[in-house]
Amino acid sequence: MNRRKFLGYGLLFLAGCSLGEPGLNDSLKPLTNAPEKLRFAVTDVHTLEALNRSYGPFKRTLEEVLQIEVEFFSVASFTEAVPALLSDRVDLIMAGPSEYVLLNARAKAVPVIGITRPHYHSVFAVRADDKIESLAQLKGKTIGMWKVGSTAGHLGTIKMLVDAGLEPKSDYQVAMLGEKCLDALKTREVDACGLSTFNYQKLLEVTGASKEEFPLVAEGSPLPNDVFVANNFLALSFVEYMRSRLLDREDILLKSLASTEGNYRFKGAKLVAARDEDYEMIREVYRAIGREELIE
Repeated sequence: MNRRKFLGYGLLFLAGCSLGEPGLNDSLKPLTNAPEKLRFAVTDVHTLEALNRSYGPFKRTLEEVLQIEVEFFSVASFTEAVPALLSDRVDLIMAGPSEYVLLNARAKAVPVIGITRPHYHSVFAVRADDKIESLAQLKGKTIGMWKVGSTAGHLGTIKMLVDAGLEPKSDYQVAMLGEKCLDALKTREVDACGLSTFNYQKLLEVTGASKEEFPLVAEGSPLPNDVFVANNFLALSFVEYMRSRLLDREDILLKSLASTEGNYRFKGAKLVAARDEDYEMIREVYRAIGREELIE
């Protein structure tokens, strides 16, 4: 057995012996090659105030589970997460599927665990009176999407169109409209809206529209999981320790994660081992739209 594996197995045994009670444990660091504290970011939450509001309970549970102090690290935008990893200023990041692929390619971020999201699909809404019954009928049309890089509202929708035989660079026009997508569909500025199931339901409620007026013409396969990624400066033994502890205490972690109003999308979620190959679909789309440089 090589030295790295020996250290990894040894730390899991020692950690299991020392974590019988909640609270921080000063003896953890020499046992697990742990950092002094774990700096934690969420790619779509951009201020410390928002992090405390949406992830405060989860942070406290994370400290209990890992037996180490956790400190929030805010990134003003997703693009700031890459240099933060490269300069060793953040240790653990919660990211969406498309963000993971970029973090892995550009900063060698290590996947730790995935978070499933029930009913996480891309969908296409159309006007009922347009009689559009398949994605193939969107050739030559203008399609509203959520925002550039969105897993469900951009990359997932592109994948569905590719699977329907449409070429991203020539067969249709795209307008990134975010929350204005359904309004634009109503006024015929676009011929369809590609977005997540969650945002489709949200926009129906906000606009007072109905599924009968704007039916779904297609629903995609389940999308890859959100994922916790680790800085590759962290010791492999500590990453293995985090993965084991997080999966072992799935129940209390998910309860605290879904306890705040902004995270209700995680109700019914599960923690699973993260596998890089599960995100190949995202890479396929980046290649299809001619952005290979972002993932290689």
